[in-house]
Parts: sequence; C-alpha cells; structure tokens
Amino acid sequence: MKIIILGAGRVGYSVADSLVSEQNDITVIDTDAERLRDLEARFDLRGVVGNGIDPQVLAEAGARDTDLLIACAAQDETNLVCCKVAQMVFNIPTR
Repeated sequence: MKIIILGAGRVGYSVADSLVSEQNDITVIDTDAERLRDLEARFDLRGVVGNGIDPQVLAEAGARDTDLLIACAAQDETNLVCCKVAQMVFNIPTR
C-alpha cells in the first residue's frame, strides 16, 4: 500500500514505525529536514521537505497514486486542509 504521512513529530514517527514493518511504501512530509533525515536513516521510507497543504509538495510525495494519507501535523488546521486538498485535487481514497 502506498501511504503518505504528514508530520514527522512524535505521532508521525510512531505511525511510520508501525506501518514500515508491514512492507508499505511510505513517504513522510514535514517542514523540518533534520527530522526527515532521522526518519530516513531509521526506516525504509522517503522524506519530502515542505508544507503538506501545498499541492506541489503533495504531488512530489506521490499523491497521484497514493492509497492512504495520514495527517498528523502539530496544527489541526493543517491536517484538515491537507486532507481536503488530498481529496479534491488528488482523489486519495482514504484520508
């Protein structure tokens, strides 16, 4: 399954840890490049630096053929907007 996780904080880290072990294709989006490098070093996943509400960043993360988007950024508003963009622009089936 192809999964995008928005947010590389505590929750995003935990979600990535759980899902990587299930052989999923995971991409994590975050504005903190250092956190992403840490995740990429620990797990078999890809990091994309940027804001998850930007359609270009979502496209770079592979949103066009993603099965699941998990929004767990620090701001609820960011999570809601990201899910709405994922639905309206990329038609990601599960958010």
